[in-house]
Amino acid sequence: MFEIFSYSFMPRAFLVGNLVAVALGMVLGVYPVYLAIIVSVLAAIGVEKLRVDYKDYAELSLAVILSSALGLMTVLVSLSRSNSSIFSYLFGSISLVTPEDLWVIFPISIFIVGGVLVFYYGFFYLSFNEEEAHMAGIPVKLLNNFFMVMVAITISFSMRIVGGLLVASMLILLVATALRIAKSFRDTIIYSIILGIFSVNSGLFISFYVDLASGGTIILSNIIIFILVVLYQFLRDKIRTKRFHYLTSFRR
Repeated sequence: MFEIFSYSFMPRAFLVGNLVAVALGMVLGVYPVYLAIIVSVLAAIGVEKLRVDYKDYAELSLAVILSSALGLMTVLVSLSRSNSSIFSYLFGSISLVTPEDLWVIFPISIFIVGGVLVFYYGFFYLSFNEEEAHMAGIPVKLLNNFFMVMVAITISFSMRIVGGLLVASMLILLVATALRIAKSFRDTIIYSIILGIFSVNSGLFISFYVDLASGGTIILSNIIIFILVVLYQFLRDKIRTKRFHYLTSFRR
């Protein structure tokens, strides 16, 4: 399941698919977020099918799809009369988040959180070994598709605040930081949520008062947190090592 993050093109494929939907929505005069959700869900199912059916050539297939989507997005942006709006989706802008966005995000958030809680043990099993999970009776294909859909929808809604070019970095940095301090699968999820809430709020606070781009500031907040965690663990291990050598030499 989490092999999605082992292919470097996969997060970008989701992002470009969403940006194509945004550009198409601007050309057709349709609310871009709704169109992005539909396209992202279809793309998620397609990417998962490629990952399963073409394991040896999955990254090559995604590269072809990514190149095609980039070309289509460029053409659609050139047809759109409002090029400034596409930049808000590329780099994020909290000022462009509308009440309509919030009304859509709220039920989707309940859907994603509820899905994680209901299928928690299935996701836990899948994160270690898909073949053993299948033998244990876990609906592997269903959960894989559901997970991909959740990731795609999360990226679709995060584009408004963080920006399409940065949202994948945020998702990866949160998990990377949580993995360094968590001791279990559940702790990883909890720490990722806590770090995400803290980094987004601190990034928005700083960007508002310093007049910076909200997406970039949120990513920098995540990077600072990651560096502090790594530095703390490095110093802690150094102190423990010196203390151990001191105690062993003292006993001798």
